[in-house]
Amino acid sequence: MSASPLVTRILTAEEIPAFIGTVFRAFLEDPVPEDVAAEIDLVEPHRTHGAFDGDELVGGATMLSKRMTLPGTGPHPVAAISCVAVAPDHRRRGAMGQLIRAQLHSQHGTGDAFAALYASEGDIYGRFGYGLAGHRAFFAVPRGAEFQSTVDISDGRIREVDKETALPLMHHLHSKVAPTRAGWVDRTKASWQAFLAQNPDELRSENATKWRYAIHPEGYTVYQVKKKWETRKPGHEVYAREILGATPQAYAALWRYLLDIDLTTTVRAEAAADDPIIHMLKDATDNVRQVSDGLWARIIDIDRALPLRAYSAPVDVVLAVEDTLCPWNAGSWRLVAEADGPATVTRTDAEPDLALDVRELGAVFLGGTTVQQLVAAQRIRELTPGKARAASRAFAGDDQPHCPEVF
Repeated sequence: MSASPLVTRILTAEEIPAFIGTVFRAFLEDPVPEDVAAEIDLVEPHRTHGAFDGDELVGGATMLSKRMTLPGTGPHPVAAISCVAVAPDHRRRGAMGQLIRAQLHSQHGTGDAFAALYASEGDIYGRFGYGLAGHRAFFAVPRGAEFQSTVDISDGRIREVDKETALPLMHHLHSKVAPTRAGWVDRTKASWQAFLAQNPDELRSENATKWRYAIHPEGYTVYQVKKKWETRKPGHEVYAREILGATPQAYAALWRYLLDIDLTTTVRAEAAADDPIIHMLKDATDNVRQVSDGLWARIIDIDRALPLRAYSAPVDVVLAVEDTLCPWNAGSWRLVAEADGPATVTRTDAEPDLALDVRELGAVFLGGTTVQQLVAAQRIRELTPGKARAASRAFAGDDQPHCPEVF
């Protein structure tokens, strides 16, 4: 007997706990009540879709209401895709495709012009038009590593305080810095709670401390110590959840503080792929850096999304775009922009200069992945000589896009 077709619809508030339960089950986790409560607080029912087999909820996906910083223009609304999950016993029936299609179609025309997510598996989301737009870098720097003589750590005092004392300054500085850094998103009260949540069972299994809070007049760091006692001396590691400096001097001071903590051997932190820490060190090789995929971006409406950001160089290019999931994007589009000025995007019958899938457009949207990279990878076809180079310069950002939190 064949399985009944799945039905996808918006969830009610009463269905959200069951949805979150399905998410944890799909990700093979046994959550504590605090984890469940934190996730429920993040979810907006009217932006959450569920997949049903009859009356049984077998999968779902949500879109968090966020504002993401784009190159040159600051924060704009983004559909921050999260909790995409299908119950283990209902996979391979097309539920995920239905859910993602429902999300994109719900935003077409009047909703968010683009979407972003972190991928649990990198080969999934390219099928749905998401392109790899940014990377995450994981740094390991040995305790006591020296800085270049030119690095100024200022004279701002760093103090260790409790969470309640630190949070007002953290909220203030994050809201000040986030609009200036491509890929960063704003944080609500619920997202702050989720960002700082800790599972007691994981702390015990990792022999780790709770978060510690160190503040500087122009920055802060949230870190923990993972305790490792060697035969004759401690080999503890510092793990920084976040290091934020509103000035280069504050950022350097916070790194210096972490690198000088007694009884430790290493400071580990996640940052953008082009984080300045490498160039701050006296010995640039005195660290280990691993880079992995980070943000994936998806253009929902080409004519609404591309004008949201600024362009680093003048450009006049016709893009022939394929998009099977969102057919309203398919066809040729002319992008015209001045350097740091407004951009216009219109449909055109003119001969195309570049041919690409919408996933490649998502990949270059945040200014991290370049057009030239994708031409070299045979993902974008240059039809008019010189246009790839011009578009690559225009789409490039000043910094590598990065989002400090996984949503």
